[in-house]
Amino acid sequence: MIANIITIDDLQTFKQDFLEELIAVLEQRQTTPARKWLKSHEVRRLLTISPNTLQSLRERGALPYTKIGGVIYYDYDDIKKMLDQHKTITNIPDKTVKPIDRPTANRLRS
Repeated sequence: MIANIITIDDLQTFKQDFLEELIAVLEQRQTTPARKWLKSHEVRRLLTISPNTLQSLRERGALPYTKIGGVIYYDYDDIKKMLDQHKTITNIPDKTVKPIDRPTANRLRS
């Protein structure tokens, strides 16, 4: 029988590799849900919205859904698509301040 000797360095390497893999799995888990189809309470928690807001999104057609029996399901990809479609990009204005010309400054005072 051949014995393998494990050193402290081997254990440190194993620990580091294990932690890196665990962190990668946890980060992926935080960005995507475990299932493709989510129930209403899961969507509300994900988007931090009220039941009325979720109902409004359904009624306006902003968020597609599937109803089976009395349970409403939402596709995670549709939620992502809705968020992407409503993404706004604001332009940050130039921070330089232009001086006011004298006639304009006088009109502002009166």
